[in-house]
Amino acid sequence: MGWVHHIDITVSDLAVSTAFYDQVLKLMGFRRIRDEGEVPLWAGDRMEIGLRQARPDQNRTHDRHSPGLHHLAFGAPDRAAVGRVYGALLKLGVKILDVPATYEQYSPGYFAVFFSDPDGIKLEYVYTPA
Repeated sequence: MGWVHHIDITVSDLAVSTAFYDQVLKLMGFRRIRDEGEVPLWAGDRMEIGLRQARPDQNRTHDRHSPGLHHLAFGAPDRAAVGRVYGALLKLGVKILDVPATYEQYSPGYFAVFFSDPDGIKLEYVYTPA
């Protein structure tokens, strides 16, 4: 009880986003498990991520300040993992929104990097001490 089983993200270009998430999710411990039709799926320890193609008549860009998803945060095992993922994101040319830093206003020891996917969805990789 009390965990997210899966989340599906609607994307504007399924091929572009699949390539992006194949690289990025692997950095954070996810593995590609299967495709269900046109829905690629990745699994972590307790959560799955899927992608869905947006309808062709929908050409809006993502706005995290409108109703819907604001951002998606993935848990890191330690601060060093946040740094390693940040370095890999830079090598991949991923758009970094905020470099790794401590965000004490969220909770003591909160350490995270913020970046975005090809549609501008804000993603986070975060470590919080127990």
